Amino acid sequence: MSAAAILLTVVALVAGGMIAAQAPINAEVAARLGHPLSAALWSFCVGTAFLAVFVLLFARGSTNLGAIPSMPLYMLLGGGLLGVIYVVVNLMLAPRIGVAAVMALGIAGQLIAALFLDRYGLFDLAQRELSAGRVSGVLLVFVGALMVRML
Repeated sequence: MSAAAILLTVVALVAGGMIAAQAPINAEVAARLGHPLSAALWSFCVGTAFLAVFVLLFARGSTNLGAIPSMPLYMLLGGGLLGVIYVVVNLMLAPRIGVAAVMALGIAGQLIAALFLDRYGLFDLAQRELSAGRVSGVLLVFVGALMVRML
């Protein structure tokens, strides 16, 4: 494996660790604010502030905000709404079933959905066949997630 490939692998692992840390941090915020939705709102406000700075620093001039009115509704609302649901569910479940179970089941759910999205080429994706290897890999992750949750 090349040095660049190793670096990208490490970056992906660190990003995954950050996602795992996000759920219990947001759960603590929810406990202090009194409601999971308030914690999610705070999380998204902070995230929006950081994103605004990042756009100004790294994407100024290449962002086409004029394209927004022509986007279909699923593009306008989908990513943000799905992100809110993901954050709220994670911060509510982490204290109840544990961060490892939330992350494992979440990854299994992502892979199951990804197989479906790939198979049917939804959202302008290229269609990909369901090979035995891909389905088996997702089943192994799903079984592993159940083991993390139940054992």
